[in-house]
Amino acid sequence: MTWEPQPEGLQQIIAILKESQSPDTATQMAVQIKLEDFNRYPDFNNYLIYVLTKLNTEDEPTRSLSGLILKNNIRMHGSNLQPEIVEYIKHECLQAVGDASPLIRATVGILITTIASNGGLQNWPQLLPTLCDMLDSQDYNVCEGAFSALQKICEDSAEILDSAVLNRPLNVMIPKFLQYFKHNSPKIRSHAIACINQFIINRSQALMLHIDAFIENLFNLSSDEDHEVRKNVCHGLVMLLEVRMDRLMPHMSQIIEYMLLRTQDSDEGVALEASEFWLSLAEQSICKDVLAPYLPQLAPVLVRGMRYSEIDIILLKGNVEEDDMEPDREEDIRPRFHKSRTHTIKSGEVSQASGGEDDDDEFDDGLDDDSSLSEWNLRKCSAAALDVLANVFREDCLPIVLPILKDTLFHQEWVVKESGVLALGAIAEGCMQGMIQHLPELIPYLISCLSDKKALVRSITCWTLSRYANWVVNQPHDQYLKPLMEELLKRILDSNKRVQEAACSAFATLEEEACTELVPYLEYILKTLVFAFSKYQHKNLLILYDAVGTLADSVGHHLNKPQYIDILMPPLIDKWNLLKDDDKDLFPLLECLSSIATALQSGFLPYCDPVYRRCISLIEQTINQEMLCKQNHTFDHPDKERMIVALDLLSGLAEGLDRHIETLVSNSNIMHLLYQCMQDVLPEVRQSSFALLGDLTKACFPHVHPFMGEFFPILGQNLNPDFISVCNNATWAIGEICMKLGEETKQYIHLVLTDLFVIINRPNTPKTLLENTAITIGRLGYVCPVEVAPYLPEFVRQWCTSLRHIRDNDEKDSAFRGMCHMITVNPAGVVPDFIFFCDAIASWVNPPQDLHQMIQKILHGFKTQVGEDNWRRFVEQFPPNLAERLVTMYNI
Repeated sequence: MTWEPQPEGLQQIIAILKESQSPDTATQMAVQIKLEDFNRYPDFNNYLIYVLTKLNTEDEPTRSLSGLILKNNIRMHGSNLQPEIVEYIKHECLQAVGDASPLIRATVGILITTIASNGGLQNWPQLLPTLCDMLDSQDYNVCEGAFSALQKICEDSAEILDSAVLNRPLNVMIPKFLQYFKHNSPKIRSHAIACINQFIINRSQALMLHIDAFIENLFNLSSDEDHEVRKNVCHGLVMLLEVRMDRLMPHMSQIIEYMLLRTQDSDEGVALEASEFWLSLAEQSICKDVLAPYLPQLAPVLVRGMRYSEIDIILLKGNVEEDDMEPDREEDIRPRFHKSRTHTIKSGEVSQASGGEDDDDEFDDGLDDDSSLSEWNLRKCSAAALDVLANVFREDCLPIVLPILKDTLFHQEWVVKESGVLALGAIAEGCMQGMIQHLPELIPYLISCLSDKKALVRSITCWTLSRYANWVVNQPHDQYLKPLMEELLKRILDSNKRVQEAACSAFATLEEEACTELVPYLEYILKTLVFAFSKYQHKNLLILYDAVGTLADSVGHHLNKPQYIDILMPPLIDKWNLLKDDDKDLFPLLECLSSIATALQSGFLPYCDPVYRRCISLIEQTINQEMLCKQNHTFDHPDKERMIVALDLLSGLAEGLDRHIETLVSNSNIMHLLYQCMQDVLPEVRQSSFALLGDLTKACFPHVHPFMGEFFPILGQNLNPDFISVCNNATWAIGEICMKLGEETKQYIHLVLTDLFVIINRPNTPKTLLENTAITIGRLGYVCPVEVAPYLPEFVRQWCTSLRHIRDNDEKDSAFRGMCHMITVNPAGVVPDFIFFCDAIASWVNPPQDLHQMIQKILHGFKTQVGEDNWRRFVEQFPPNLAERLVTMYNI
């Protein structure tokens, strides 16, 4: 197709392209409206490609912009464009691949991959052969333009390139790309490696055939003078480590030496790519063996990589010590995500205290310096690498790391000292056992660093101290905990915002570790936190709410004293009254109040009425907005997070106020709202709904009772372990309901029983869900033994192993009573697994007297049934401590 533009049309388009480069927002808006208007004319896109590829009289930024607008049009309206227009655009793109301008070539490449991704590579059959032929061109611009386009296609369409849909073009492309590793232009070499790198992770068949040639060619380029080439070589090796370790093993010592060199590369991009190698290597089983000889060289390199660069310090305003009066920019406040309520059971295992399943996130929390540096950088990567290697080598790395720490921690230059403090925090998890002997000297030193004159030293010291909080809490308080707490509280009121933030996060960690150990200092802590409410700017306020909420979770009912409530509640209620319903800052405040309500219990009564009413209103608003949205698609979808947070705060109120919530519930439509929330499409909404249903069942069941016919089928439909947290809370709620419903549960039990048996027997079910499922099955057996007992052989072994680690509590009590009832109804059902039952009952520390008698009766009944000799043979199979325990506890 030949097409020529009309001169006046061309002028209009050029004018609008010029206008769109204006920084003025109003002009930008006007341009957007005009562009939408132009899109009604089919040949508008012809003009855009013409400006990009043919209009050499225009400046390059304007031509490039024309191409980018065209790219967006193809993304948005590609399927509606007339075929001849699309063909014209494709033809012009291929003509312009070798444009003399690098910017135009790059824009054409972006356009080509957009058309290919949008319309499917199979609908542009001549594209790949044409681009591959262009690689042989003697004209550098054509070769580079074609490679640039191919690299973008490989990034966007890696999977389809390796499939039979296109007749496996990689069989031709990969050998061809390999030829260009030796090209005299570094740009071309770089493209060639980047193209092949796209196919490593998916283990593309065509690459695996040429894997040895690829590795050999990578090695040949290892000391290339171009930093982009070196970066791509490092990137390729890091991915090969995960995918083809077998092929790298023979060369591993050379590769490690090479990566050591590159980790110190003068180009930070190369150094960062190389540092990723250590993170990858740490995940491999061979890490310890192959890396041990090089650790003395690697450790100092990593610690050096942790130093702030001069650019970092400028970006972080590292020389500005006081900025607490400066308001935050809204764009610096990162989105936060509410974690919906999950019902868990306290295990008897000590390891629970270490923070459970969320430890992965903790490492990076301390390193998030600032939004301007929040992206991954050499400092964070080096610290993460030292952290994972400390976990691999444990105490064995201390003889190497300790001398480095001695040199850096006490250094005169603050940048070096700061990196030493970071390194000390990074090794905390892996080397804790070996560090214990040094902590009596190091912790006081770190506490003194909290008053360093450099803000960046004070902030990193907060983080490092939080990594050793567990040790501090277990030492004599006057020696470490008290001085640490006093200094951290001063840092919460620091005149630097970054230090405030780090101190708040560290204090929250200390609260979790110390729990009720903080009770003697509560007044002092509360006064500091409340003073911070009046001092903090926007971003840190959100972190402060978290520190207050964590304090309430940690000290529980000890917070319920008039003098504490009078300090804490007035500023929170002031904030509460200031915030509008659609203000995002309401969420963290609601979370914080939820923890406080649970902790204060009846102490929260004076505040509960407005808080309750507002939560109901937030849920209603969200449901109504959703209904409007369904009726009329022009309405925005509601933000469900406010509904989730409101449901969770109501759970906190129900748990804290217990029966006192009755009057609030009776004067509201909460049950109707809950019925709708339990059926929401969003799993997090259902998860929080079932938590609230369980808490309301415990607090005021007469209000829940009339809705059993509607609620039970929904609970049954949500026993799907693919949604672990939803399933967990639904299971727990069923257990709470049946304890209140008693025999009446019979009519509903068929809705849930089979699914609960499936969950308890499913491999890899998470521990919390297993425990909740076992307790709920036990409770169903307690209220309906005749209905559940026939199925004992299906679940009794799993049931016993799930509950052997749980602490003595009411939930365990009711579950074991249920098991005793079921065994009484169907004793034969437990016989093959009786040893597991014996093991489970031995886990009680102090069972209530009547339960103790029930268990004893079952044991003696079993012994009488099988006879003295068989019983003795049976007991001989027990581990020795189990046999002893049964004798002492149950006198058998």
